[in-house]
Amino acid sequence: MNEAARPHVDGLGRIVVVLPTYNEVDNLAWIVGRLRAAQPGIDILVVDDGSPDGTGAVADELAAADPAVRVVHRTVKAGLGAAYKHGFRVALDAGYDVIGEMDADGSHQPEQLGALLDALRDGADLVIGSRWVPGGSVVNWPLRRELLSRGGNLYVRLLLGVKVRDATAGFRLFRRTTLEKIHLESVESTGYVFQTDMVTRTLAAGLTVREVPIEFVERVRGDSKMSGSVATESLKLVTVWGLRQRAEQVRRSLRRTGGAGR
Repeated sequence: MNEAARPHVDGLGRIVVVLPTYNEVDNLAWIVGRLRAAQPGIDILVVDDGSPDGTGAVADELAAADPAVRVVHRTVKAGLGAAYKHGFRVALDAGYDVIGEMDADGSHQPEQLGALLDALRDGADLVIGSRWVPGGSVVNWPLRRELLSRGGNLYVRLLLGVKVRDATAGFRLFRRTTLEKIHLESVESTGYVFQTDMVTRTLAAGLTVREVPIEFVERVRGDSKMSGSVATESLKLVTVWGLRQRAEQVRRSLRRTGGAGR
């Protein structure tokens, strides 16, 4: 990827979308082609976690044929968050102004990326393609999975006090300055809860998060990486964060009360 030669997107500078992959050999070329057609000025960084099905080889072929595509090969499947963090660091080092994320299975539609770009132009620091705001929707999801997602997001809002309807969504655009202000290197979450972690850190830094409605389409090829155990692990971490937050609030209240009594 020749950074100097890549185009800028009007009003936003240089943009890259990070695509984490693990066993997406049937989807990668398809989604990269759609993304390049929908947003020709945007680069793509594939972060493959050592897929045994040949996804990495497909990514290398795409990169060899298109200067807008770059590939990072990781040897260990260390989790979605770890892959994104690695990709974000590569993108920051390469000087990108906006860094996006989306799934490689087609559930996030590249044709809807323009709405996220518009929200970024309007001044947002982080834009989320949301399933659960008015106008958002899901296609071909069983009721159980929809309830799990809606319930998980409600739990996040109640426990962490964030006013984001879809904190677990993975279709996003970050400004470079956002990732710098929240100190990306300090992020330790490695699984799917990384998405919630990044939202709460962005809000805690006093930055603006915008949600725009998207249509989320369930994958038609390959196997989903989401499972009950993954969801349970995410909820456990959110619970720990929420309890820590409440404990800190109590400590601050006690300090104020003690100070007033002296």
